[in-house]
Amino acid sequence: MSVPLPTGSGFENVDPEQIKTFKDFLISYNKLSELCFNDCISDFTSRNIRNKEDRCALNCLEKFLKVNQRISQRFQEFQMLANENAMAAAQKLGQMT
Repeated sequence: MSVPLPTGSGFENVDPEQIKTFKDFLISYNKLSELCFNDCISDFTSRNIRNKEDRCALNCLEKFLKVNQRISQRFQEFQMLANENAMAAAQKLGQMT
């Protein structure tokens, strides 16, 4: 879904791919914030963040980032393998003709 940008907003020359990337980042950030908040924050009787909540939130963030990095690495490995297999199949097909 595309949202038209108002004229004079300063975003007329922004690449749509950059907007999509930023939107994806915000979605991921919001999911992370909600996930860690729901898992770690349970005491609303004080304005202060307790050490336990702080440690939990940091651990949650660290795990999320590590898992995200690991998934990205595996995806890249899968893509490289798929590309190699496609190239090998194309070469094999080319040799047969």
